[in-house]
Amino acid sequence: MMANPQSPTPPESPTPTPLSIRQTHGTRPLTKDTVVLVVEDNVSNFVLIARLLGYLGVHCEWKTSGYEVAEFADSLPKVDLILMDIRLPYEDGYGALRKIRQSPRFRNVPVIAVTAEASLEQMNKARQAGFDGFLGKPLDPDRFPDQIKRILNGESVWELS
Repeated sequence: MMANPQSPTPPESPTPTPLSIRQTHGTRPLTKDTVVLVVEDNVSNFVLIARLLGYLGVHCEWKTSGYEVAEFADSLPKVDLILMDIRLPYEDGYGALRKIRQSPRFRNVPVIAVTAEASLEQMNKARQAGFDGFLGKPLDPDRFPDQIKRILNGESVWELS
């Protein structure tokens, strides 16, 4: 089910289209087959996210930078959700998001900004860049499972903490 790297990709639209407007393939209910790609350079943050996702029975994959994240995601058999830190080495979350959105395979996969730069200004910047949601750090372990469930059910989640 991997995308053919030889197939042409349609040109990127000039303005990003939020998930709530993009045509989606329904909701992605939590199952043992749910896969979340976590793009996070801080090991402690990744461990927390991985444990919280594990509590939900969700499998996660990890990439430590935005560099070549689209290629890495394409090597995975399935991706239901991408949690993307904004401040990453080599290529930030905004650059990685642009590359992910160029792949037809990931156009309808929600990409959520997860950042310690949690302010209304950063949230608005993430929204304008085309992220599908925003979770401010530090993540709240009591709220995070519900936030992930809501996102996978198609709800738009924009929360500072």
